[in-house]
Amino acid sequence: MGREREREGALMSVLLLLACMSLLCSGTAGGQAAGGWRPCTDLLPLDFLSRVLPPGGEPPLPEVHMVQSRGARGLQLAGSQEALSFPASQLFTNCDHFPSEFSFVVTLKIPRLANKRNEYIFSLVEEESDRLLIGLLVSQERLHFLFQGPTGKKRITFRAVRLADNHWHTVVVAVTGRYATLRVDCGMALELVYEKPFPSDLCTAHSRFYIGSRRRWKGLFSGLLRQLVLLPGSDATSRVCPSSDPRLAVLSVPQALLTMPITPTGNDIVPLYPYEAEVFITPGTQPPCAKAEEGQLWFNTLKKGLFLCDGRLWMPLLQEKERLDYVEDYQDLYTNSETFDIEVFHIPSQGLFAATANRETKPGSGIYKWVDGKFQVYQNIVTYEARAWKYFTVGNKMFLAVANSKGQPGGEWEESVIYKWSSRKLMFLPYQTIETHSALDWEAFSIQEQHFLAVANHRRGDNNHNIDSVIYRWNPGTKVFEVNQTLETSGAYDWEFFSVGPYHFLVVANTFDGISTNINSTIYIWLGGMFQPFQYIKTVGATDWEMFQVKDRYFLAVANGQKLNERGPSHYNINSTIYELNVITQTFVKFQDIVTNSAVDWEFFSVGEEKFLVVANSHDGSSYSLNSVIYRWQGYEGFVPIHRLPTIGCTDWEYFNTTAGSFLVYSSATSPLSKVFRLKTY
Repeated sequence: MGREREREGALMSVLLLLACMSLLCSGTAGGQAAGGWRPCTDLLPLDFLSRVLPPGGEPPLPEVHMVQSRGARGLQLAGSQEALSFPASQLFTNCDHFPSEFSFVVTLKIPRLANKRNEYIFSLVEEESDRLLIGLLVSQERLHFLFQGPTGKKRITFRAVRLADNHWHTVVVAVTGRYATLRVDCGMALELVYEKPFPSDLCTAHSRFYIGSRRRWKGLFSGLLRQLVLLPGSDATSRVCPSSDPRLAVLSVPQALLTMPITPTGNDIVPLYPYEAEVFITPGTQPPCAKAEEGQLWFNTLKKGLFLCDGRLWMPLLQEKERLDYVEDYQDLYTNSETFDIEVFHIPSQGLFAATANRETKPGSGIYKWVDGKFQVYQNIVTYEARAWKYFTVGNKMFLAVANSKGQPGGEWEESVIYKWSSRKLMFLPYQTIETHSALDWEAFSIQEQHFLAVANHRRGDNNHNIDSVIYRWNPGTKVFEVNQTLETSGAYDWEFFSVGPYHFLVVANTFDGISTNINSTIYIWLGGMFQPFQYIKTVGATDWEMFQVKDRYFLAVANGQKLNERGPSHYNINSTIYELNVITQTFVKFQDIVTNSAVDWEFFSVGEEKFLVVANSHDGSSYSLNSVIYRWQGYEGFVPIHRLPTIGCTDWEYFNTTAGSFLVYSSATSPLSKVFRLKTY
């Protein structure tokens, strides 16, 4: 009998507690008050991160560290979970119910997570019972939204969501009724439908929000948080998208993360918040420098200099000043046949390579490896009057695309081939074949993690030069390149991709329209997921574009090949032109004309703080034995000639660095002999 009374007493206590909780929430359900209905919270963005940061002037929390990574600042959370929490009553001031319609905006950066590991971005937990009311969790390839429903805990899982890749991402999770929608980096919406709608009476009385945890050590958030916002009553997507930088789209970011760390006045020189920079020092050849690399360091082992990426350029911190003295003949590079193009590239853990685009089919085009300070034959690939090579990567995959200008004997059409590097066989193997038409060039580039290849189709048959060139996009599902867009071109010879701030451009060198070489070449701009015409520039048999930057000035140099029309003879000694971007008119305007001899290529390079352009002069109307010229940047004077290099049928220049020094190599379209020159400095 005593035990039965104890059980009855315990049951009555539980029922009494539940009744009290019910009364506590129902007394203000829906925000009903004497003054009429009011929502539980103002329908404004509620910034969670600002609530766990101390107000200005107060001592910093040891649990919060500010970290700069890939061009943006975020918070690294550690230590006491209680310190990184706040009561739900701070948000729900008019009643104790979570809104039935809402959205979360989260900007985060997470390193790779172990399999089956989940980490809490935030949680809402009852303080007395430790019951989870709401939670947002992330794993290696999934995002989970948990909430307490009428019949128990519910879980909504968005699959194939790769957030743990050590890059910044902005996530919008919107919930309304039976629908939950996810958008990552302002991309396409992923919508899920669940059995019952999100509860309209989820009680938040005596509960706390925990940032980066679930009030336990297990499942602590290991990445960086830059933004964590609740928007009651609506989907936040329209407020943050579109964005010029969708990975860092902003709804409400704490002010401390938008500015440099604040240093108090007076004798105390400690920043308001503990501040760190996620710094990596990269040795060797020059790595990319964009917003993602802002704050990173590069140690140039060749020039013995330390450089800091400012988001656009590598700024010297410590550098042994180096100046170009003269150019010396270094290596005779014997090729399988005449060479139209050379591509120099580096394969991690394997070294430096060069691919030559050769005229003859057998033994084809050659791949050379830099061994003991010289290029040596490494692999031969059968090609069909190859005109250009392009090396590029997609993730950790390495590719080499050849532009074949002729078709196979007996073939129905011309084909160019993409080769993939085999880490097992240590050679390039055929990967994908693409139909092309007298292809002369490939250009590889990426826009917002999408990978593209543009082919310059020169002509169809013998006379039709006005045909489409094609832009292909990498399909992560099929793992091949597929047609993304076609663009009308006239004897296309070259593509050049470049970016200026958040804008992406692609410029084509149009050579001949079937009547004249005096035609327009077109600069395209990326808008609305495709390239659209931005500016037309009159060119004369254009064969190459070279984009380069001098401090904060942007230039485009065109190589004009020959002046030809039906009414007169061809002219090979003509001007090639350098254009500069005018930020006021937002167009490229003529900066400098340089007399060239059937120019086929420009190459821009730097030695120390000096900037140079070298031109490939190929023909003057009577001879292919000509001087190609190196020009040095002289500021107001533009580029002035400083070195003349004897070349034969020169069609391409490539600049590269090794531990042995800085080099230039050129290809000859009239001789099976290319040359490597070494740049001597002092």
